[in-house]
Amino acid sequence: MTLKNKNNRNYRSLFALLLIAFAQFFTAKTVLAQSTVSKITADQITFGKLKQVNAGLLNVGYVEAGPANGTPVILLHGWPYDIHSYETVAPNLAAKGYHVIVPYLRGHGTTTFLSDKTFRNGQQAAVALDIIALMDALKIDKAILGGYDWGARTADIIAALWPERTIGLVSVSGYLINNLDRNKLPLPPKAEQGWWYQYYFATARGKAGYEANRNEFAKLIWKNVSPEWKFDEQTFQRSASAFNNPDYISIVIHNYRWRLSLAPGEAKYDLYEQKLAQSPVITVPAITLDGDADGVAPATDGTAYANKFTGKYKHLIVKGAGHNLPQEQPDAFADAIVTVDGYAKNK
Repeated sequence: MTLKNKNNRNYRSLFALLLIAFAQFFTAKTVLAQSTVSKITADQITFGKLKQVNAGLLNVGYVEAGPANGTPVILLHGWPYDIHSYETVAPNLAAKGYHVIVPYLRGHGTTTFLSDKTFRNGQQAAVALDIIALMDALKIDKAILGGYDWGARTADIIAALWPERTIGLVSVSGYLINNLDRNKLPLPPKAEQGWWYQYYFATARGKAGYEANRNEFAKLIWKNVSPEWKFDEQTFQRSASAFNNPDYISIVIHNYRWRLSLAPGEAKYDLYEQKLAQSPVITVPAITLDGDADGVAPATDGTAYANKFTGKYKHLIVKGAGHNLPQEQPDAFADAIVTVDGYAKNK
């Protein structure tokens, strides 16, 4: 064998080994990425069909129910919860002819980032723009928006900044748009006690503790903020599977640190945040809901933020509901969606 032939064979062997190594790496990475979200399977979703769509920065997991030509309704979950907050609301509305979309927010369930290089940002403007991108991807021009906790804040922001995309709004706990300067002001001790986890998350110990005990943490929050909700273990575990998302901890920690001005946002959202810092009014028809058994956001008469809603507006207190109002009192939440739709049609 000539030296040239021997060298050629060595090069071919080396190239083959590199191809095998690359294939193994790619396969392992793909399997790892899929395994973190594949724990949520179709039989674990108790309503609708779990779908995926590329939208903006994300591949969004969502459930769709009801006729495609029905009035669109987008329902947004809070933290630490998932799309199962609407497991009764969604089919209720679908049966009434609404086209219902319930997405996993960034960092939850089967919603994943399209690029490893994207900053895992939990700030309010980023989450709101995710939903605008989802509407664009699904070719939804306008929708009724409903939510609680993170979902209510996101719905409030879209209604305030993009009223042309919003038919009406149902928001649990009222007007929740964050103002970073206002967030720096102290609250009465009892109120501060309710937000203890925000300060815990501000520390390295808190992040490590949350990573190690995410399910126990979520269950504690569920019990504290909804003291009258007697959920069973199966109900909890169904939602807890959404916390296995590889970006879950990063998104949650950044969200709460950003709120306290302990972590920066991204410059590309500055314009939106500047507008939100002005506490913009919401001009679309709206209903705000408070649960009378909410352990972290006690029910009020709504007067403190009523002037933020300049369209047809109503505030209601829902008996027996805690912080996860749509799952605890689904009929009341669904009725509010139908009512605000009526407001929009008759304005």
